[in-house]
Amino acid sequence: MQIACLDLEGVLVPEIWIAFSQRAGIGELARTTRDEPDYDKLMRERLAILARHRLGLPDIQAVIAGMGPLPGAPAFLDWLRARFQVMILSDTFYEFAAPLMRQLGYPTLLCHRLEVAADGTLVGYRIRLSDHKRRTVAALRALNFRTIAAGDSYNDTAMLAEADAGILFHPPANVAREFPQFPVAGDYPALQAAFESASARLG
Repeated sequence: MQIACLDLEGVLVPEIWIAFSQRAGIGELARTTRDEPDYDKLMRERLAILARHRLGLPDIQAVIAGMGPLPGAPAFLDWLRARFQVMILSDTFYEFAAPLMRQLGYPTLLCHRLEVAADGTLVGYRIRLSDHKRRTVAALRALNFRTIAAGDSYNDTAMLAEADAGILFHPPANVAREFPQFPVAGDYPALQAAFESASARLG
């Protein structure tokens, strides 16, 4: 049995923090794991910026409510689910992702949770499991599943390396340059072809 493991933001949906930074007019919040490999450092910076601007979860959710999947993502996901078991492994938060999951047909999502004060202020976050993308893929492999993983950012590369086959999807140039061992797919037809190739190779 083969399982497809996908990152969420940048692969199936737009980057939530980038969308929010544009709506809020706060350029600092546009930094993502495409720019910063240290996720905890990135999140601490985000929480500090939100506190400084007195913004909270309702402000972010209002932006997410107007977002949708990337063009072509639902059709690609339907194609993938017809051929593989599919898991979404993301460093987003359930409080962010719920409306987007509805638009994608509620795929299985493993991610994290936010700590939210009564007034909506974000006071912290709870990581489900340290290095959870890689460790989830390792657990699936220990259960004798073959895994094919796709992601776009620094925080996906450990997952791609752990999988039986890893694919970079539309990564920034710095990530593609630093991880040349992974094939790069620039659009959904190319990603579909990469999955087909990896699946045939794994048997």
